[in-house]
Amino acid sequence: MSHPVRACRRCIQRDHESIVDGIDYCADMVSKSWDGTHTTDRKRVVQPMRSALESAGILEQLPIVLADSVESAGYELSATPVPAPPYVVLTSQGPICRATVGPGRILIRFDVFDIARDPEPVYQRRDGVQVSVSLE
Repeated sequence: MSHPVRACRRCIQRDHESIVDGIDYCADMVSKSWDGTHTTDRKRVVQPMRSALESAGILEQLPIVLADSVESAGYELSATPVPAPPYVVLTSQGPICRATVGPGRILIRFDVFDIARDPEPVYQRRDGVQVSVSLE
């Protein structure tokens, strides 16, 4: 793991634990709306998660997490990030924050759902939030 990746991860763990906890809570609320432990309908994952994140004020905080993480890694953003693409996107696995910096792109994933193919996609709630940071 490179220095910038470690710095980003430490920043998230140290300064943004409440955001990670909020993402976890929102994912719990989404999965509780399913008829069981999983769903095969992507529409019961992405849009409800977006709504939950917006209602909790988490979506608007993700650009701050991104900016703080990039700064902690020793880089500057060329523009102020917003809670929308290209900086913040919501996938069927959870939110992703991304920023282009000198050596490449920093990606911060907050995975809260797993996808299994059986043969169609089956979405399940992960145990907690898996935060991963990469520089690509």
